[in-house]
Amino acid sequence: MVFQDPRSSLNPRMTAGAIIREAWQAHPDAAPNGNQRDAVRALLDEVGLDGGVAERRPTELSGGQCQRVSIARALALRPRLLVCDEAVSALDVSVQAQILRLLVDLRHEHGLSLLFISHDLGVVRQIADRIAVMRSGEIVETAGTEDLYRTPQHPYTRMLLDAALDLEVSET
Repeated sequence: MVFQDPRSSLNPRMTAGAIIREAWQAHPDAAPNGNQRDAVRALLDEVGLDGGVAERRPTELSGGQCQRVSIARALALRPRLLVCDEAVSALDVSVQAQILRLLVDLRHEHGLSLLFISHDLGVVRQIADRIAVMRSGEIVETAGTEDLYRTPQHPYTRMLLDAALDLEVSET
């Protein structure tokens, strides 16, 4: 699981390395064979962070770096499914783009499935192969990404897309 606010999902008293190793303590079957310090550094490298980040606390890191630590912690368990709950909404636009690119790359490298929860239809379009639109806790429509954007079937989906297009036009 990768949460919306990386700062509140990481223990500020622990180093990034300890946060990642804690996942292995909770799930020893996922722990690497060999040196965990090297495994932590490899995970940090994989998410685009210098291995020295392992010795730093979340309060010493930027929001984007904290989110990368959160992603490394999730990857430490070698999941098949990564749940990202508004994982980029607390980040500025340039960092959002970097994290989205990272998630797409990791999805391909690890054969991961992503359950990406977001209210931002622009972000969803960048990352999703299929979209499920929810209203009041119920799925009202599912479709391939481009099909949903081209020909939404449900009135609520059409309303969301129209509202998003209105926002895009007013921002330019």
